[in-house]
Amino acid sequence: MMILNRIKSTSGSKQRWKSVNIRFIRFIRVPNKGRKADLPAKQDKVFSGHNSKTNNTFAMQNTSKTILQALFSVALLLLLTACNKNKSTYDASGAFEADEIIVSAEQTGKILNLEVEEGQTLKAEQVVGQIDVNALNVQKEQTIASVNAITQKTNDAAPQISILQSQIKTQKAQIRVLTQQMEVLDVEINRVSNLLKAEAATPKQLDDLKGQKSVLDKQIAVAQDQIEVLNEQIAAARANVSLQNRSILSEVTPMQKRVSILDEQISRGVIKNMFPGTVLGKYASAGEFTSMGKALYKIADLSTITLRVYITGNQLPLIKLNQQVKVFTDDGKGGMQESTGTITWINSKAEFTPKTIQTKDERANLVYAIKVKVPNAAGTYKIGMYGEIKFQ
Repeated sequence: MMILNRIKSTSGSKQRWKSVNIRFIRFIRVPNKGRKADLPAKQDKVFSGHNSKTNNTFAMQNTSKTILQALFSVALLLLLTACNKNKSTYDASGAFEADEIIVSAEQTGKILNLEVEEGQTLKAEQVVGQIDVNALNVQKEQTIASVNAITQKTNDAAPQISILQSQIKTQKAQIRVLTQQMEVLDVEINRVSNLLKAEAATPKQLDDLKGQKSVLDKQIAVAQDQIEVLNEQIAAARANVSLQNRSILSEVTPMQKRVSILDEQISRGVIKNMFPGTVLGKYASAGEFTSMGKALYKIADLSTITLRVYITGNQLPLIKLNQQVKVFTDDGKGGMQESTGTITWINSKAEFTPKTIQTKDERANLVYAIKVKVPNAAGTYKIGMYGEIKFQ
């Protein structure tokens, strides 16, 4: 009689069968006919008496052997059939994953509102919440007030320059009057000169007119010199005020930069979603206190999902980047759903086979990870779902 012990070893969805010790029950052998001649003559009758019984024993042994051989053949056939059924017809297998992005707070404060829920689809640049930044607004107002106070401490040369400019206008007006008087004197000098030629005027009259003209020339020259002096006084006043205000205005520029920094910090209080995708997890709620860098929610773009599978070194020559492959997943009805994916990444380093991954060569200890991009506009594939590929 033969006893078979079966051990079930699971790796992925396959079953391995091992055979362990096979023990046979030893049968006591009965002396054969060849040794009958060596017995004493007086025992011949005994053996002849038991001859029929011995034949029956041999017949039973032959029947048992035949039955055992048949049972062993059936068991071996069933074992081979099970192995053939469990043999994978796919080239590699793995699980779906996505590029997950953790959105963190960019400011410290109380979360006033956070309009994010798991499973919600968000757009890029969409505002989803606000962090309290009232303290920063107060600091900004204080800084602006300080800038205004510093500005009020500066000296203004405008009043002094305005007085000097009015004096320049007066001098210019006086020059215009003197110029008109000069024109009148020129006409009078010409007339007297003609009268003098006709002996109708005296030389003294002509000399008096020329003396008046000389006085007007000097007055015009003095007025022009006065205008130049006034212009120099205006330039000096501006230079003096600028020198006096330089130390004061040097404090304004840092304060203005401080206002710009506060504006940037206040803008970071707005929680804005920068990437389109689906919310996978929410880590904070309205009313909670958050700090800079603390995670608020996790998002991933599931319109295109990645299937990470593992292949053996013998399969590396069969693939290349941008190669199209067939992707198979369970359709939930006992069948397989087929789609097409593209190989976008091949790991250049081998790694030990993950425990949850099934490879085509079960004896392979080192495998290479590859990524296959699969369109997922309908949302059929989920993160963590098991999938298999077949090279085209």
